[in-house]
Amino acid sequence: MGAEHAYCYGLVEGAQLAGVFSRDLARATAVAKDSGASAVSDPIALIDDPTLDAIDVCLPSAVHAPFVIRALEGGKHVFCETPLALDMAEARRMRDAARASGRLLQVGLLCRSIGAGLLARRAVDTGQYGRLRSVRTSRFGSYLRVGALDHKDHYSDPSTELMTFDFDLVGWLMGRPNRLAASAVRREGRFEEISALLEYGDGRSATVLAGGVMPAGYPFRVGFQALFDEALIESDVTFAADGPPRVLLGVFTQSGQVQPTGQADTNPYEVELDRFVRCVRGTADPDLLDVERAIEALSLSQATQTSLNERRWVEMA
Repeated sequence: MGAEHAYCYGLVEGAQLAGVFSRDLARATAVAKDSGASAVSDPIALIDDPTLDAIDVCLPSAVHAPFVIRALEGGKHVFCETPLALDMAEARRMRDAARASGRLLQVGLLCRSIGAGLLARRAVDTGQYGRLRSVRTSRFGSYLRVGALDHKDHYSDPSTELMTFDFDLVGWLMGRPNRLAASAVRREGRFEEISALLEYGDGRSATVLAGGVMPAGYPFRVGFQALFDEALIESDVTFAADGPPRVLLGVFTQSGQVQPTGQADTNPYEVELDRFVRCVRGTADPDLLDVERAIEALSLSQATQTSLNERRWVEMA
């Protein structure tokens, strides 16, 4: 992800990549070489550099907090990848450090920058298809299988590693649910595949599915459906191992016609990082990707864990 962000900053007007950190200096050098950035094996060398305006944190979620907080306390604006944290207390400490420093803490809530999410949000705002009645999302991969291409030892369970993205998208489109219930496929005390139902108390609902134990040969895949009174917005994204993601996005109307929107032609990472740069420059509203939005999504991930462990509905009011 650090390499992806470094590439995207090269496409963002008004941004200059200054340095790249990796514990493996050769990797940092490889990422930095096309941008003229320095390569370092000590992250503090970047965080404490007084010439830098902002720090982009793409480390594992479990270690975000100390680096994010040090950067904020050092006067830097920070962009942090999702999941922001695995623990609510750490997330709040990062939020509080941002507020105390007067600096921005923006979070990679990627679904707010993808084509399907933007299309659905516009439909909500304009009312062109009537009321949004339900949302269904899915994320399935093999990251929990040792030996799979996307396996990482530091990845957390699906409620946080995967579902946080979609909890944020659902909240952005539908608001906060009244209550949540979840069920899971478990093995040796580990949640491997999770289904969460979000109820709104007004006839609307959302379903969020995620799992990490698909066969190793199965590509990581993300699905989305937003059902309105008069239309369905649907997308399917498949992450191939040998090329860019395959994105199918369309609108199905009551007349039975499909209004194709084509494949997404923008990189959502570039979209969100361009917004971060504009927020730092004071030309964009930082609320869209503010740390508080990430905390709201994390609270639904934690409610999912509570529902699974205690086998009950969790009230969200």
